[in-house]
Amino acid sequence: MIMTHPGLPVYWQGLIIVFMFLVSAWALIAPLPKKAGHRGWPLEKLPVIGYFIRFLNNSPWPLLIAKIVVVAVFLTVIYAGLQGTPVPERNLATVLTWNLWWAGLIVAIFFLGSAWCAICPWDAMATWLVRRHLWGRGLLNNSLNLKVPKWLRNVWPALLLFMALTWFELGVGVTLDPYATAVLALLIVVLATLSLALFEDKAFCHYFCPVGRTVGYYSQLAPVALRPLDPSVCQDCKTLECFHGSDKVEPCPTHLVMGTLKENTFCTSCGNCVQSCPEKNVSWHLRPQSVEVKQDARPNWDDAWFMLGLLTLTSFHGITMLPFWYDSVSQFGGWIGDSGQLLLSFSLGMLFVMLAPIALYAVLVYWSQQWTGAAVRYRQAFSVLAFASLPLAFSYHIAHNLNHLVRESHDLIALFVNPSGVGTLPLSVMEKHERHLQMIISQDTLFLLQGGLMLFGFWLAIQVIRYRAFALYSETKLWVLPIIIFALLVHGFDLWLMAQPMTMRM
Repeated sequence: MIMTHPGLPVYWQGLIIVFMFLVSAWALIAPLPKKAGHRGWPLEKLPVIGYFIRFLNNSPWPLLIAKIVVVAVFLTVIYAGLQGTPVPERNLATVLTWNLWWAGLIVAIFFLGSAWCAICPWDAMATWLVRRHLWGRGLLNNSLNLKVPKWLRNVWPALLLFMALTWFELGVGVTLDPYATAVLALLIVVLATLSLALFEDKAFCHYFCPVGRTVGYYSQLAPVALRPLDPSVCQDCKTLECFHGSDKVEPCPTHLVMGTLKENTFCTSCGNCVQSCPEKNVSWHLRPQSVEVKQDARPNWDDAWFMLGLLTLTSFHGITMLPFWYDSVSQFGGWIGDSGQLLLSFSLGMLFVMLAPIALYAVLVYWSQQWTGAAVRYRQAFSVLAFASLPLAFSYHIAHNLNHLVRESHDLIALFVNPSGVGTLPLSVMEKHERHLQMIISQDTLFLLQGGLMLFGFWLAIQVIRYRAFALYSETKLWVLPIIIFALLVHGFDLWLMAQPMTMRM
């Protein structure tokens, strides 16, 4: 028996649709936006939390302990996946990886930015294996320290790996296979280790990691960031320890200079700049949540494609969890003679779901560019306006993941007590039904959070469109109409997805 989650109620759908059209109309008649402010508040100067931030900044031990704990959990997941029961809902590997970690990670970015990258077990294990050092500056002679080839110094590898990860997750069915989940996790450790052994710094984190790049782009929307306490100190700095490191602290793994840093995209929150700065001028800041995505983040061609890919792949996750998806793929497979796991049919469907919205975006960007008559190259307009896709993807991604977190993350204590699921049986229909009745929060609260996220995502997307388009054209307000149409269509489709009954993952 297939169990499904109920979709967003009709009253929420109506409210969001009305809001979307009202905000769109406002965007066409409101005065042109001014430059967004950058005012931030150092967290270490706040009461209560400031003590913890200062302790975190001044000692390497909290981060090291957190890494050791996360690696220990990761190794437990590997063991459970390789040696435990094949029943996915009874094995820690599948439940923790797909229902809790991957779903919870996107929610955590909303509050903590790229903090996950600081304790990532893949990077931690690769660093310990290659540098042979638990903390501090390791031995560089254990790596070939080659420069990353120019053709790889972009996020295209991360986008391709993200597509491959999605293909394995949803097409091959890794989410329902504890053994395959463990093998996939180990494969990523191997890739991170090989990258560190071959290339200088941490090329895997910078260019290749699909999870890290997803975290990085979403972190443009986070309310926290590592920034200078006093920008004038950075302006006068000649030694740039934040970039080069010190005798005891490694350099920035993604080649960032704190004095000129304006975006979270490639910051891994590793804390090297905090520990190495001789003036102790780097700390965590609370900041306006949208200032980076509205104006500070630099537009690049590969960045635009990753953000659009992120938008389409988040929608694709939702599509594959609708009851009609498998029937449609099976029917299409019959037409083209596909059989077995229907991987060809799935792959073609995935490509279509990805390319159709991007093609629509490309046409509407061309319309916007031609309409204004401004001397802006198409490629530049394509790259700049793509930032509007981030809040649309992020809001739907969290709203979708809340279903897994709230409705499917049960019995975690029992799973940690018996991570391999020895002696357990698959969930019965009664147990699955009980999960619907024993949610972490009430269903009405869940709908409130999901509806609020969809409202917030569209509002922020319209803000991004106005700021980015104004900076691009700066002459008229009609340029925003084509991209607003894109936002309406994409967010409207995601809202339709949220309204459908969604198949439980396990």
